[in-house]
Amino acid sequence: MIMTEQGETGDMITILLVEDDAPTCWRLQDALAKAGYEVRSAGTLGEARAALAGGAPRVLLTDLRLPDGHGIELIREMRQRFPDTEIMVISALGDEESVISAITVGATGYLLKDAFPTDIATTVRDLVAGHSPISASIARFIVRRTQGAAQNSAEPPPGPALNTARLTPREIDILWGIAKGFSYAEIASHLGLSRQTVPGHIKNIYRKLEVHTRSEAVFEAVQQGLIKL
Repeated sequence: MIMTEQGETGDMITILLVEDDAPTCWRLQDALAKAGYEVRSAGTLGEARAALAGGAPRVLLTDLRLPDGHGIELIREMRQRFPDTEIMVISALGDEESVISAITVGATGYLLKDAFPTDIATTVRDLVAGHSPISASIARFIVRRTQGAAQNSAEPPPGPALNTARLTPREIDILWGIAKGFSYAEIASHLGLSRQTVPGHIKNIYRKLEVHTRSEAVFEAVQQGLIKL
């Protein structure tokens, strides 16, 4: 009997795996299924879109280079239609344009195929728990890019935080936890909150900031001076 993986609400964690390389798809699907996830697979954009007619998955794992298009299209569509779905790229493409495009349109994790974790099931579990799994080389690249942008930009004049979204102090504390990559349980523990109340606070944060993902929320909060990384 296979134990089933459950999300924060106790529901089965469903995964849509989009990968056109059959051996890779079989390997990942087998590992995820053995871990108790409910997995549907697709080899093209068309098949992925058809699979979505059966409902939104909790997690989308997608390659970028697909036979009938680019995974960026699917990520953008998923983020617009199903904002609660967690999205992770699994691709051989590690160039600047691919990485930044995927993160910008809504991916919350990015793994290179040559740097697969030994336990993909654990990585998916981390993604659902609120973390953003990223291959080490990509993480370093993003850090260098961010540092370079900061060095090339003029120092902004001092001034009060804008907080145009009117976040409460508690919401700002939770947003800081999101920025640090803490899980919901860790945020609740640090702030002395009930574990069940954190998702509600995060939904309010997303609504006030008019965003749909953790990365968008953190970016907007930094822009408004609400948090510093």
